Amino acid sequence: MGDSRNGPGREPVSRARSGMVGRRYPRTGTEPVTARSPLKLRLLMASVFLPLFVAGTVLFAVWAAGSKEGDSPGSGPLTLLAVICGVLALTAALDLTVVRRRLRRERGFTG
Repeated sequence: MGDSRNGPGREPVSRARSGMVGRRYPRTGTEPVTARSPLKLRLLMASVFLPLFVAGTVLFAVWAAGSKEGDSPGSGPLTLLAVICGVLALTAALDLTVVRRRLRRERGFTG
């Protein structure tokens, strides 16, 4: 029996085949049967944007460190841009890791 959050009559189904952690509910009939994430496109985008965001992080951090009082832009906005680029770089790295793991699983590798 499902827990109270599942609603009456909705038993969770294993998500082992989709690569997601946790459970999902049976199809409602409105979503495509063969819906899949475009993993190769995500791999390409993460591979391109990861080095760009890392370079942006380094560039803005060095620029912020070298800025003096009264410079425009000041060190505050440059530091904020460095942090934003760093977060985006971490997101791209995480996505790259997830996509590689899913592609490996699709190809039948267990390692």
